[in-house]
Amino acid sequence: MQVLNWVNQFSTCCLLDNHKYDFSHHRYECLIAAGSLRSVTAQAGEAFEQLQSFINKEKDWVFGHLSYELKNEIEDLHSDGSDSIQFPDLFFFVPKVILQLDEFSLSVGSFDDDHTLIYQEIMTHSIETSFRPSAQINVTSKISRRKYIDTIKQLKEHIQRGDCYEINFCQEFYAEDVSIDPISIYKSLSATSPNPYSAYYKLSDKYLLCASPERYLKKTSTAILSQPIKGTWHRNIHSDEEDELNKNLLSASTKDRSENVMVVDLVRNDLSKICIEGSVKVDELFGVYKFPQLYQMISTISGELKPGMSIAEMIKATFPMGSMTGAPKKKVMELIEQYEVTRRGIFSGAVGYISPEKDFDLNVVIRSIMYNSSNRYLSFLAGSGITFYSDPESEYDECLLKAMAIKKVLEGNQYL
Repeated sequence: MQVLNWVNQFSTCCLLDNHKYDFSHHRYECLIAAGSLRSVTAQAGEAFEQLQSFINKEKDWVFGHLSYELKNEIEDLHSDGSDSIQFPDLFFFVPKVILQLDEFSLSVGSFDDDHTLIYQEIMTHSIETSFRPSAQINVTSKISRRKYIDTIKQLKEHIQRGDCYEINFCQEFYAEDVSIDPISIYKSLSATSPNPYSAYYKLSDKYLLCASPERYLKKTSTAILSQPIKGTWHRNIHSDEEDELNKNLLSASTKDRSENVMVVDLVRNDLSKICIEGSVKVDELFGVYKFPQLYQMISTISGELKPGMSIAEMIKATFPMGSMTGAPKKKVMELIEQYEVTRRGIFSGAVGYISPEKDFDLNVVIRSIMYNSSNRYLSFLAGSGITFYSDPESEYDECLLKAMAIKKVLEGNQYL
């Protein structure tokens, strides 16, 4: 992608791509922000106050991310796990150049530069680099199979005691002392898993290569909606009959439907804090959607915002997203801190934009590769929703399956 090669020359950039999915509620096919005129960086504590102050002053587009660690500001929580990627808890910026791209056109917007000149630069940009990728990337897990299975058994004991109903438990896969070409990896990830909330996000030496299928939260005027995913079934691309059977199996799965309705109830409760009484509704329950490798069960919940709600208030009421925590939210976040060994950071957080009209659209950061080029550390997390019915061995195998998809992308980009 020529435009991504040009954008990557900036120390701060963000590409948001829906890969031409014809889903409802999409407003832009591809939005790209390059360079930073002004920005706000904050750690949990006063992050939301700083974000709202920044948004109030800016009358233009704003792009950036929310880290999962903002939970520590929303609730009385803390984070003790390791974090070698080191994204800040919150970062948003006003771009120097913004591009809107679709199948037929490229629109260029900037404060100072000639738009025609920018277009010419993009079309003629050449890649000159002395970069040398690692000859081999050895990805390993932070926890052993035995440790994982024992942890799931302990979490099921919490569920049996009534501490929680469902908990999203994740493990980290990582590689040390590696060099990658983030653009090549992102292109391969997009080719393998072109998902509607994908993102290429660069913040100095930190990269997020995201192939997310999930929306966290979208605001349009006074309407707000969330589309959590709970329920996954593999596709059979070699047989239409078997593929349709897999779709029907997901639709009828008692386990997946119970997980989905649980997160729907959680989102309804979150939205009720910021919406007019009686306006929160479930627009679609148990919708099954087709992706390249998977079927996903997605529900849509919407509401009408109370007058005067700030963006910070909307996020604080609904973050972190229930699909990546569980229920009840505060208790499962405490358990996540107790049992996960890696600080999630930007994973389980959100990336997106805020428009000049103060509308916004934010994804859920999952199915993503994180990379810090300074310390040469690469990381990705995989997990699943644990319930009373979960089988520890099957949950571990599911994690390995999710990890294998990303490992193949990494291995396919090695220069052997």
